[in-house]
Amino acid sequence: MGDQVRAGWPGVLSEAGWLHDERARAYARILGAVCLVIALAWVALAREGRDPSGKPLGVDFLCYWTASILALRGEAAAAYDLPSLHALQHARFPGAGALPFFYPPTYLLVCLPLALAPYLTALAAWLAATGAAYWAAVRRLLGDLPGRSLAVLAFPAVLVNAGHGQNGFLTTALFAGGVIWLKARPILAGALLGALIVKPHLGLLIPLALAAGGRWRAFAAAGASAAGLIGVSWVVFGTEAWVAYLGAIGQARQVVESGALDPAKLQSAFAALRVWAAPLPLAYAVQAAVSAGAAGAVAWFAWRRRGSEALGPALAAATLLVSPYLLDYDLLLLAIPLAWVFSQGRGGGFLPGEKLVLLAGFLLPLVSRALAMGLNLPLGPVVIAAVLWVVLRRGWREAPGARQAEVEAGSAG
Repeated sequence: MGDQVRAGWPGVLSEAGWLHDERARAYARILGAVCLVIALAWVALAREGRDPSGKPLGVDFLCYWTASILALRGEAAAAYDLPSLHALQHARFPGAGALPFFYPPTYLLVCLPLALAPYLTALAAWLAATGAAYWAAVRRLLGDLPGRSLAVLAFPAVLVNAGHGQNGFLTTALFAGGVIWLKARPILAGALLGALIVKPHLGLLIPLALAAGGRWRAFAAAGASAAGLIGVSWVVFGTEAWVAYLGAIGQARQVVESGALDPAKLQSAFAALRVWAAPLPLAYAVQAAVSAGAAGAVAWFAWRRRGSEALGPALAAATLLVSPYLLDYDLLLLAIPLAWVFSQGRGGGFLPGEKLVLLAGFLLPLVSRALAMGLNLPLGPVVIAAVLWVVLRRGWREAPGARQAEVEAGSAG
């Protein structure tokens, strides 16, 4: 009997029959309720715009808001000068730590309207607008599945991103829009993907994947969109802002390499090695290998499985593996491959191991930082790689006829 039990464990873990629809929805309700209570309590306990830890609510948003003030004054280049930025941050929140602005001037175009409102009003408007875009896009990826809105909002990365006042809602909405429209409206999809130039390290694989997959209209639209945003930002903010930004890139690298930004907060292979006190050359070498592997896997899949609807979700997952600079709020991008795999499995049956990978990916933003900081256990790159694997496996199993039909439909559209 003991041998039968032991023999049954691989099946229990592989099939995860215990994680059925009703139980999954119950878990999502519980997790969503807990996240909502935490968010409401955090805001309710705030005093004068400061959270219970004494930091500004939506702490990272402070650098966007102050950068937008400088840009609106016609001093966009000063957004990359930490003393100038800190002076404004200290004026609004005395004693607040200095938060640098490492985004390109294209992102300043997004930030510019934020200076028109007081800090808390701007923060609320930012999260509401970008959060609505995220909700609408990822909800669409889930189709008409029951409880889809709950699943989208209960994803713990939502709480992490909102708590930091970060831009994960925006970048995920842009990426998801590109995935949704890639076949039916490739020019729109490309324009949305090209707009990720506001956060360039999340767009590194886009040209490679689109070219390898023969998505030339989307490729051209992405290039035009990115070039257009660069051009507009140059006209609006001038050459000095771009020169200042290029100088800030080196500062960002120093912050990461020096440990000024705790590597346990990062989710990359580079950071995992640094959590284990590996020397910089080794950490960069491992990151380079992981980046090359992810890029190669997506390019190979795009070339061999042209027209596959798995390309977009695979691209989103691989994007999270290629940059050494990846925070836990960026894990919101995992919503795209998770939603796609879940909708596919829900409709035609789950493949072995998929449910457990989906569960691990869903919970990762909730536990990744705590495990890395408390137990020196950086799970981020491992779980992300597992998500990429299940997407590629499912995409590879698509019927050749179905793929060909998609290619023909995309060519005619």
